Amino acid sequence: MKALVVRLDGFGDVLLAGPAIRAVAARAEHVTVLCGRLGASAARMLPGVDDVLVWDAPWVGFTPPPVGRGEVGLLLDAIDADAALVLTSFHQSPLPAALLLRLAGVGFIAADSVDYPGSLLDVRHQRDPHAHEARAALDLAEAAGFPCGDDGLLRVLGPPGAVRLTGPQPYVVLHPGASVPARAWSRRRCAEAVRELTAAGHRVVVTGGPGERELTAYVSGEHGLDLGGRTDAGELAGVLAGARAVVAANTGPAHLAAAVGTPVVSLFAPVVPAGRWRPYGVPYVLLGDQDAPCADSRARTCPVPGHPCLESVSAEDVVAAVEKVMVAQ
Repeated sequence: MKALVVRLDGFGDVLLAGPAIRAVAARAEHVTVLCGRLGASAARMLPGVDDVLVWDAPWVGFTPPPVGRGEVGLLLDAIDADAALVLTSFHQSPLPAALLLRLAGVGFIAADSVDYPGSLLDVRHQRDPHAHEARAALDLAEAAGFPCGDDGLLRVLGPPGAVRLTGPQPYVVLHPGASVPARAWSRRRCAEAVRELTAAGHRVVVTGGPGERELTAYVSGEHGLDLGGRTDAGELAGVLAGARAVVAANTGPAHLAAAVGTPVVSLFAPVVPAGRWRPYGVPYVLLGDQDAPCADSRARTCPVPGHPCLESVSAEDVVAAVEKVMVAQ
């Protein structure tokens, strides 16, 4: 059987699909992951994935592409599967993807759906509304005939060693960036945390993507090691794997840290529910006011002046949380 797993969102979303993908791979001869460009590097890191098909859907993402008949036609020609899981977040519909899979000739399709699917789905699963995204994907896989056969935790293929980048252990990683401003701790607070962690005896490594070099330079200051823009996804996994703890917002590297087994101090803005998106399967501490007025708003820019849900967190709070998760490791 050839299987297709669809997860069209970002890097962290694809990582959270990993346990479900392994469940499918245990019973399929070949597994392809269909994802967008932002999730492709994560898909290539996941155990059980034989092929990655990259397509940016016009109904997904912050800046979705226009609908194009030619692009859709190329996608339909590229899909070759007998069965498919369409994985979505709790607020998304799987039906646009399911329609395309039907047109591509996929015979069995399963998804979570609150909408009447007509002939688009063979398994219309109802997810637990409070389940973590990783657990919800596993529940769907089991309902579709792919039960979990391992510990169900996040996992990536063995990350490379990162000593040439980080220097010797021990160290703590601080990742200041986030996919949207509403989820990010301020650069000022991040810089304060680097200074306080250093004063507490921790060596701090600051990570970030190519577009975050100015941010990571500011946050690192004179005390942190700045790796902004210096790692690809695999190298970042290695850096995180060598850390005693990772401090990050609700963003992809927090899930990557969990996938390599590193404890996470999560600066978690409540614009999405922590129960669904917190670090999964590792020791963690959530920092941030989870009852703030922005809770469950899915806002991309904080609607409350001063961003109090995260700005109320101090550098001293982060130091205490880091020391707590390191003990729990």
